[in-house]
Amino acid sequence: MAQTAPRRRNVIFILTDDHRYDAIGFLRGQSWLQTPNMDRLAREGAHMKNAFVTTALCSPSRASILTGRYAHAHKIVDNNTAIPKGTSFFPQLLQQAGYKTAFMGKWHMGGESDAPQPGFDKWISFLGQGTYNPSKNGLNIDGKKVPQKGYITDELTGYAVEWLQQQPKTQPYFLYLSHKAVHGDFIPAQRHEGKFKNEQFVPPASMSGPAVNRPMWVQNQRNSWHGVEYPYHTGMDIETYYKMYAETLLAVDESLGRVMDVLRERGELDSTLIIYMGDNGFAFGEHGLIDKRTAYEESMRVPMLARCPELFGGGKTITEVVANLDIMPTVLETAGVTPPAGIDGRSFLPILQGRKTEWRDSLLYEYFWERNFPQTPTMHALRTDRYKYIRYHGIWDLDELYDLQEDPLELRNLIAEPAHAPTVKAMNGRLFSILEQTGGMSMPLYRDGGAQQRLRHPDRSKAAPFPQTLDGPRNNPAP
Repeated sequence: MAQTAPRRRNVIFILTDDHRYDAIGFLRGQSWLQTPNMDRLAREGAHMKNAFVTTALCSPSRASILTGRYAHAHKIVDNNTAIPKGTSFFPQLLQQAGYKTAFMGKWHMGGESDAPQPGFDKWISFLGQGTYNPSKNGLNIDGKKVPQKGYITDELTGYAVEWLQQQPKTQPYFLYLSHKAVHGDFIPAQRHEGKFKNEQFVPPASMSGPAVNRPMWVQNQRNSWHGVEYPYHTGMDIETYYKMYAETLLAVDESLGRVMDVLRERGELDSTLIIYMGDNGFAFGEHGLIDKRTAYEESMRVPMLARCPELFGGGKTITEVVANLDIMPTVLETAGVTPPAGIDGRSFLPILQGRKTEWRDSLLYEYFWERNFPQTPTMHALRTDRYKYIRYHGIWDLDELYDLQEDPLELRNLIAEPAHAPTVKAMNGRLFSILEQTGGMSMPLYRDGGAQQRLRHPDRSKAAPFPQTLDGPRNNPAP
């Protein structure tokens, strides 16, 4: 492999599940959040303020991380699609360059398999979403079933620390630590249960505030199990739900601290690139919704932190738009490996180092309708620093345009305002140009991947009130 750096640095990539961009202590998504190790990572490294995923769903996002390509290019467009034959993941390139590689945690790509995947010398995973506490399914360690003995975040961290301690000092390595947390249903470690029960949750302004020209499908979805009043049909209120989420995140933060401690003990803390990221965002009441999938900020925006003092200074806030597509080329450049041609991402290492580099001025987002989760339609979106344009496919409804500078909460849809018609036309043209350039001009169709879920809450007498629009209140949709 072509070497482009004087040394092959160790890299640790830590991925969490459903971790929304502002659920970090120093960002104060809620004033009482506590993530001291994440705060330290940002303080001593860099916070990518505008980090996004190109599909806010587990499997497509994870596949984009490992391939550097959009979902329409790697073809893993939902959580049930099998990994296409011939797919390669970037750790395979690291192996060819002499790296030892390890994957530990949630794979959840191409179905329910936990079997070892190409590119990893060490493999620890579990079926599907796994469980927070021990279950009969256990873990798959290098192809053998092993009992899960404890709380999953702690157990994965223990395996990760053990593997790091086994690596010779002269051996370059790449560790991919992929936590189950903080995916629902949220279960905190026993030591963290109830830690935030007496804190006050501040609901998002867009949960009950007026929305102008909101698409009808969003209003309909509020009466589904992705609506804030009926979170997954549990009957749990959103405040309790968020507090359990925050308590579950505490073990993840402690995990990061344990990894940093072992690097310090090995004398590798400042020379190792650590990247922390969420696989997609998560709404807690914004627009009346929970979950992800949508092109709204809370869904597609994620936390991303990086630290490596030998490569770049600390205390940086990066404002450029970076994405899950960019993890592959960034890790490869750090390792001195030339990325393959044809990927959609690019290395953000030059940005971290303050080097001049040409960078994207917009980012494509896509989501493809799932039969077993029919509440959310197929959509494509284009996000720039100023505007977000969202185009829906297959439904008779409004598209959306938001001025993110004037309306960061995405409350006023400008799609029908004559003054913004040139912006809509330009962004539509740019969106389709990107799709054409990256092979995205076809819709995927696969076998059904699961039973169709209920679209609306069964008790229609409890239908949520819909927000006001400029032309008066929208009527509730017919059952």
